[in-house]
Amino acid sequence: MRLDKYLKVSRLIKRRTVANEACDNARVTVNGRPAKASYEVKIGDVLEIRFGQRALRVEVTAVSEYAQKADAGAMYREIAQG
Repeated sequence: MRLDKYLKVSRLIKRRTVANEACDNARVTVNGRPAKASYEVKIGDVLEIRFGQRALRVEVTAVSEYAQKADAGAMYREIAQG
């Protein structure tokens, strides 16, 4: 699944266009490297998303084309900053 779509389906970012812009502006890294929106997300990838001063690190635990709002949180696991 494309990175921009994964960010939207997992509800890490609300809209796919916003996810696309975040990737274009190098605010999203995958396994420590800036990633394009077309990157194919795999289970085990570590994503870091920067929102202004805040950063969120998550590990991909599931990849699914669709997810209910209640199930979206099960697609990733937060990693403590440090």
